[in-house]
Amino acid sequence: MGSTASAKNGTWRNWGGNVSARPAREVAPASVDELAAAVRRAAEDGLPVKPVGTGHSFTSIAATDGVLIRPHLLTGIRDIDRAAGTVTVEAGTPLKRLNVALAREGLSLTNMGDIMEQTVSGAISTGTHGTGRDSASIAAQVRGLELVTADGSVLTCSEKENPEVFAAARTGLGALGVVTAITFAVEPVFLLTAREEPMPFDRVCAEFDQLHAENEHFEFYWFPHTGNTNTKRNNRSAGPERPVPQLRGWFEDEFLSNGVFQVANWVGRAVPATVPAIARISSRALSARTYTDIPYKVFTSPRRVRFVEMEYAVPREALVETLRELKAMVDRSPLRVSFPVEVRTAPADDITLSTASGRDSAYIAVHMFRGTPYRGYFTAAERIFTAHEGRPHWGKIHTRDAEYFSRVYPRFAEFTALRERLDPERRFGNDHLRRVLGA
Repeated sequence: MGSTASAKNGTWRNWGGNVSARPAREVAPASVDELAAAVRRAAEDGLPVKPVGTGHSFTSIAATDGVLIRPHLLTGIRDIDRAAGTVTVEAGTPLKRLNVALAREGLSLTNMGDIMEQTVSGAISTGTHGTGRDSASIAAQVRGLELVTADGSVLTCSEKENPEVFAAARTGLGALGVVTAITFAVEPVFLLTAREEPMPFDRVCAEFDQLHAENEHFEFYWFPHTGNTNTKRNNRSAGPERPVPQLRGWFEDEFLSNGVFQVANWVGRAVPATVPAIARISSRALSARTYTDIPYKVFTSPRRVRFVEMEYAVPREALVETLRELKAMVDRSPLRVSFPVEVRTAPADDITLSTASGRDSAYIAVHMFRGTPYRGYFTAAERIFTAHEGRPHWGKIHTRDAEYFSRVYPRFAEFTALRERLDPERRFGNDHLRRVLGA
């Protein structure tokens, strides 16, 4: 994912190109005081307020016809506390810049997702995650938050200070206030050894519990219309550092995974009948490889081919059954799916509306190339996911509403009660939040 959301002729569009909005005005505050003043002015004018980062959500969670807050001037590290093992960073800082800055200081997040274009506030607010047996989402690594609330006041929260806000605001959906700073737990930079290799779908399913238990970070991609997957295992290493050679990295990660894959998707979109054959070739294009590097260079990878995405978290014990049902659905349907299905895991956490709240979870992400009809595929996949009490990623396409979420999130009422207290006039509301959280 290489570029950010765009704004032309007053219209804001997200990265995926499937959401647009026309805000009444845009504001780019350079300080917390300026942001608070913008919220107070919006209240005086009777306008809603929504912050937007790089627009990597596929839902309209950040869309507004009111005041659009651009946080790109609120960037950088405020403080490093090596004794406490924390770093406080401005909310508009892109994850990429944070990762590079931390590495320069000899520090690292424990876990992260597979892209790093988002702002830190956008990433935690929508529940961005990677994969981990013991280490959880980016939001689960947060130790403190600062946010501007609906009346323009600045509220700080942590496990000790305003703990009920902290429990919810780490994945706050932009519904509780505008996050202005985040304190992350960090640790001394370490090395990860990545082992990537093809593996048959049936073998991955049969051995999933063992693969999950034996590796700190395990994930795989299944290629629809085939019985093939590519697996990836990341584990801590004593070294030495052995990164992917520059030429091989360019060939596999840029030329094949982005350039050739882009062309293959153009062909598949123009001639859908070619998709199964393309999938069989794509699933065998990358050979096994092993490399050792610092965390963000192992966890993340460039994503330049644009797509739309749906992702659901199901109970981890339901993963294999859910995935087999998804494969059976694709196999018997006329669907032509050119993007692989991504599978990751996360341990249970204590964040009110985290997709892993209170239960060990597995994530299944389905994608379609941008410009390709996706609703039939996503509707059929969502029917399978919801049958297993799946929880959709807050930043990815889904059709669920507040009634559904009140059933799959035991603490849903706790979140909505807090929202009622912090934002009774719905200053931070929009149509999307009305659907997913209720009035």
